[in-house]
This record gives sequence, structure tokens and C-alpha cells, in this order.
Amino acid sequence: MYQPAITGTGVFTPENVITNDELVESFNAFADLVNAQNADAIAAGTVEPIPHSSTEFIVKASGINQRYVIDKTGVLDPTVMHPLLRQRSDDEPSLMCEMALDACQKALGQAGVGAEDIDLVICAASNMERAYPAVAVEIQSALGANGFAFDMNVACSSATFGIQAAADMIRSGSVRKAIVVNPEICSAHLEWRDRDCHFIFGDVATATVLERCEDAKSDYFEVISTRCATQFSNNIRNNNGFLRRSRPDGLKDRRDMQFMQNGRKVFKEVLPLVSQHMLDHLATEGIGQDDLRRIWLHQANKTMNDFIGKKVLGRSPEPDEQPNILQDYANTSSAGSIIAFSKYSDDIAPGEHGMICSFGAGYSVGSVLLRRH
Repeated sequence: MYQPAITGTGVFTPENVITNDELVESFNAFADLVNAQNADAIAAGTVEPIPHSSTEFIVKASGINQRYVIDKTGVLDPTVMHPLLRQRSDDEPSLMCEMALDACQKALGQAGVGAEDIDLVICAASNMERAYPAVAVEIQSALGANGFAFDMNVACSSATFGIQAAADMIRSGSVRKAIVVNPEICSAHLEWRDRDCHFIFGDVATATVLERCEDAKSDYFEVISTRCATQFSNNIRNNNGFLRRSRPDGLKDRRDMQFMQNGRKVFKEVLPLVSQHMLDHLATEGIGQDDLRRIWLHQANKTMNDFIGKKVLGRSPEPDEQPNILQDYANTSSAGSIIAFSKYSDDIAPGEHGMICSFGAGYSVGSVLLRRH
């Protein structure tokens, strides 16, 4: 048995930024357009007008100030309200592969590992650009990695589930070095015309290199243990899929073909689930709340993270104990906790413990307990 370690991380950040003010201006223009078209029905009381959004509403509801996206022109056009991405030929790299390569190369550089030394590539994300061939195999080829590759989808928990899979294979000896990459094009599955969620997501890609502790070339985080759990719920859902055209209404503009959630139920049900999961994980390893130096949480909502941090630490966390990045990146699905880890882990001292935790649709929750070396 070998002990796995995280030795490098990388983050690809798109160039385009959409501020809350820009987003609100676009959404309100869309609302005005639709309300004008439905003026008679609204006056008759048969149709409800679309209410305006506001920057104050977005910040209060989420803690988000801006988000990075692959394309902003389509999102901010009130007549379009979704990203406009060009069709690529089959001979070109896919967009997910292109994003992933950037993050992977940064992670490999930090770890001091060559792509040719990688035995396993896991592409773990909330949505895949296509059904097949696997995006992970394309990334493996473009990167010049060896071994094998596969896709994994556990929604917002995909990164931690991917890390568990890679760590387990390293521990058993079936692979020596692995990279888990999370290219998240969340702007493409968000319904930008829905006031309740139009501000939630952004685009990004992250990558994490794992290898045996004995192979690490510099400081590293030992993966003490991992823990994953799932509990079925429809409260976060996207019904799009390959069977869509086979159904009578499959080609219509159905709301459930993009991200949907019942926010109140998610808050009520997910928060205790995640908090207890993390506490149980710590207890299993004999690590107390006071022994946890930092937690890197899924970046969905500031209120959720503050609640979880308080439950796990037994008190209100200091800012550096539970760093948030969602104010700048918004919710980037599985990549959020890895962004936080990548940006806020260098100051962890040898011997100190930290935990990465992500959670989301499923419900799913995954945690990775780490010790700095």
C-alpha cells in the first residue's frame, strides 16, 4: 500500500468577466422586453410580470460580485441570454479539452511532473461537452499522458469524487501518478433568463496532480483519507440528455433542460448532511475540530459556507480558516473547492490539517482530509 499525496494544482480562468451590474442591466432589459410583449396578459392578470433583478439582491442571496465566462456577448444580449460558442470541427480540440490543458500544465509544472509520467487522467465535471468519445481520453492524448483516462460526473462533487478514485488507485499501486481535471462550462447550462438563478454560475477549469508521497519533489499534502456519500434528491436537476428528441415535447424550449433547483429545500437538507459528513470524517481519523487549520469548501453560496464552517469548527470561522472565492468566480460547480485550495494553501505549515469538501446535486458530498508535509 502506498500513501497518496496532492503535489500540484492549476487553475484556468477565462478572460471575460461579467459584473453584477452588467448582468442586472442585461436581465432587466430582457424582463422589460418580455413584459412589453405580454402587456395585455399581465394587465388581465393571466400572466405574472418578470420582476427586475438588482446587484443588492444578488449579493445578499449569494455573496457573488462577478463571474468569469467563456463568452459574455451572448449572455448579455437580452435577445439571446446564453453563451455564443462557435462550432468546432472534429479535428480541433474540444473547448473542455482546451481549458483542461491549461489547468493541467499549470498543475504539472507545480508538481514538477512530466505529462508522460501520468498514468491516469480523470475528467470530472458537472457536464460533458459530448457523450463520447470521453473528454478525458482526448485530454490524455493532447497532454501526452500515458495509461488510461475516463470521464466522471457527480455534479458539484465531481472533483472530490475524482480525487478519491485517483487516491485509491495510487494507494493500491494500480497507478503511480494521476491528474484529476475539472473543466466547468457552467454558463452553458445556466438559465440566464431566470431571476432566481441567473447570477449563480461562472466558467473555469482546475486540475490536481496526485502521486505517491515518496515521489513528491517538494512540499506536498498527504491524502490521509477520503470519504464520499450520496443521497438521491430531485431538488437540483437538469433533465437534458440524449433521449430528449425521442419525447413529444423534447425539442421545445423546456425550462428543465437547464439548471434548476429548489433553493429552500437544498439549504434545509444539504447543510446538515454536509456538516455531519465532515464531522464524521474527522472523528474517524481521530482529528478534533481544533486540529483543523483550514477548510476549502464548495463555492456555491456564502451563507451555506458560513453555516457549514461554524458547524464543523464549532465556532464562527476566521476568514483564513474558510476562504471564499465565489465573490470573484461565482459558483463553478466541482472546480470551486479546488480553486480555493489552489489559491489558499501555500501558508499551511507542515503537520497542519485541512479538508477539501464539495457537495451538490445527487445529493452528493465528498471530502478529502489532508496533512501538510
